[in-house]
Amino acid sequence: MEEAAIGGHPIARYNLGCVEGNKGMNERAMKMKHFIIAANLGFDSAIEMLKGDYASGNISKENFATALRAHHAAVNATTSPQRESSSKSSY
Repeated sequence: MEEAAIGGHPIARYNLGCVEGNKGMNERAMKMKHFIIAANLGFDSAIEMLKGDYASGNISKENFATALRAHHAAVNATTSPQRESSSKSSY
């Protein structure tokens, strides 16, 4: 799983964040790091976890805003007019 995360796989990063979170309070920084990286790669579940952590005060407003902007940019980078028009057309 770590190799996949290092290779840029967002679900692997998210899963590592979950593993770190299950280890306890001492691993909170590593958990946030993995969730932020996964969010930066456009993984929606990671941004949802960060929203909850922001609401709980576990992540700063600045870090959350940065992750949110990066997530938005990653999602926008994967969309195109061709994809949107093909998803609207019926077969």
